[in-house]
Amino acid sequence: MSGGSGLRFALLLLLALFGLAFLLVLYAGLRRLARRGHPAATARVWPPTAPEVATGVVTVFFDTFGIGSFATSTAIFRAWRMVPDELIPGTLNVGHALPAVLSAFVFIGLVPVAAGTLLSMIAAAGLGAWLGAGVVAHLPRYRVRIGMGAALLAAAGIMLLTQLGVLPGGADALGLSGARLAAAVVANFVLGGLMTLGIGLYAPCMIVISLLGMNPRAAFPIMMGSCAFLLPLSGARFVREERYAPAASVGLTLGGLPALLFAAYVVKSLPVTAVRWLVIAVVLYTALTLLRAGWKELASHRPE
Repeated sequence: MSGGSGLRFALLLLLALFGLAFLLVLYAGLRRLARRGHPAATARVWPPTAPEVATGVVTVFFDTFGIGSFATSTAIFRAWRMVPDELIPGTLNVGHALPAVLSAFVFIGLVPVAAGTLLSMIAAAGLGAWLGAGVVAHLPRYRVRIGMGAALLAAAGIMLLTQLGVLPGGADALGLSGARLAAAVVANFVLGGLMTLGIGLYAPCMIVISLLGMNPRAAFPIMMGSCAFLLPLSGARFVREERYAPAASVGLTLGGLPALLFAAYVVKSLPVTAVRWLVIAVVLYTALTLLRAGWKELASHRPE
């Protein structure tokens, strides 16, 4: 077994252990709630409804394309009053944890990203989320949103000009080294910290990967792997504290797992040019939503 294959195997084994440990925590938590009921009287324990499962199907399918599942799930939950507002964060972390682990397995197998690049960027995101949480959480969220939105808008413009042939295009590398790898690691560290403000990792990670000359498909195992380590950790905490809606969480998981497998097949079958257009569309969407949320928060004179 080569060094790269050995590192990839070790990563997949660690992911499997994370997923199994979370599954055991979730099972124990559901059994505990089934015996005595949920502390929140409005939270059902079992079974998930068809709309809750359908929410998992829709949100995880688009999440696989880089749209992000948290914002879409929150919008659906609030529009249909499926989950009490105070339980939405925990429900998202718990319900999307296992689909995130499966997505990492699928995309790490589909896209042969260099092991050193894959592992270092995933580790950087996890370290950023852990160490940077205390620092980032004290930044004014509206300024971060506006700054990130403007940066993504500019980056999407550069990618669009590249696709149209106005600017020279990048390479199709599946790995980085030297200064480019260092830049990618630092960028993913920052993006991991920004996740504590609700800033999604996917679209910015896509931009970093593309602008550094990598194949845009390489973003998928990196961003999926990053979230596959973060979500089981945060989800387990919400389960222990019973700050989630059990039925809705299970619905997200049951709907998300098959949706992930189908969406991964679609991504694999797309040509690289189509994936680049997809990245541009996702980044533009993310940039506009960040700018809108930032300006809305600023206008309310109640920045968090």
